[in-house]
Amino acid sequence: MDRRIFLAGALSALGACGAASDCQTSVDSVKNQTARPKIRWKLITSWPKNFPGLGLAPEHFARWVSLMTSGEFEIKVYGAGEIVPALEVFDTVSQGTVQMGHSAAYYWKGKLPAAPFFTSVPFGLNAQEMNGWFHYGNARELWQELYAPYNLIPFVGGNTGVQMAGWFNKEIRSLEDIQGLKMRIPGLAGEVWKRLGGTPVTLPGGELFMALQTGVIDATEWVGPYNDLAFGFYKVAKHYYYPGWHEPGPSLEFIVNQKAYESLPKDFQNIIEMAARAANQDMLDEYTARNDAALVELIETHKVDLQALPNDVLQALRKISEEVVLETAQTSPLARKIFDSFKQYQQGVQAYHAVSEQAYLNARG
Repeated sequence: MDRRIFLAGALSALGACGAASDCQTSVDSVKNQTARPKIRWKLITSWPKNFPGLGLAPEHFARWVSLMTSGEFEIKVYGAGEIVPALEVFDTVSQGTVQMGHSAAYYWKGKLPAAPFFTSVPFGLNAQEMNGWFHYGNARELWQELYAPYNLIPFVGGNTGVQMAGWFNKEIRSLEDIQGLKMRIPGLAGEVWKRLGGTPVTLPGGELFMALQTGVIDATEWVGPYNDLAFGFYKVAKHYYYPGWHEPGPSLEFIVNQKAYESLPKDFQNIIEMAARAANQDMLDEYTARNDAALVELIETHKVDLQALPNDVLQALRKISEEVVLETAQTSPLARKIFDSFKQYQQGVQAYHAVSEQAYLNARG
């Protein structure tokens, strides 16, 4: 239709013009009238500006959107605190103050108890399994249903792979060492930590180093060696524990204000989805490539004490995690639907991975 309108206008202009220069001017005028206006959006995040991995994902996303639209759709990325604090991304995009955000769904647990299912469940799905649930299970539809009352459309926006259990200012030898321990640990894992006798604290990434240094917290989980090295946690805590029971496959999110999204041309909507999916895979690729060298540096250069959590601690964490996840499923009919979908998918994928991924890793040694 746009092409027909343009051709009709151009022919009319040509019929009315005289000299060649006049004709070109007339055609250019019609072309300018039918061209789409350029779109300019703002994207806020929960991460420091250009922070490795987490903070670079929205930057890559914005660049790819611009490239795929030949500059017709430009998105400016803002780090945590530049427009709003890190943990106000959800509300700010919901209200339409900005068009987009990049964060993690488990930060909204107080508002939406089922939201952590779309970031990470303790002892749940790893990154590969989460991507399968989102893209070939029904997670995306359930996620959209959960966010719809808040005028938000979610897209998967990155994954770090299995994280580390965290940094501690003392050794963890038994369950007794956790009693009263103040740890930055969000989402469902925070409730698990509380029931185990610890004190969970929710803080944005940019505040963690100072909080650990000043004793506001005794321990913190963040991501893994690549990001933890960048934050310099080794300067204020020497005990580094694994495995990341709390975040085995943490998915991040791009959230888009529904009204802003629906105002876009259909091709731009498709580009947002494809750019988000590319950013999701790119982040996992980067962490897979960078974590090993970062861990070597932490151990060999900075003399970090790397240890596995004791078996009795892991067993207690797993038992309590099952209780917390099941209780979360009872918070609403939709939460139950999400839980049922998650568990059914997990059971199936674990059965297959027992004879594929896990079997191969055991054989490889």
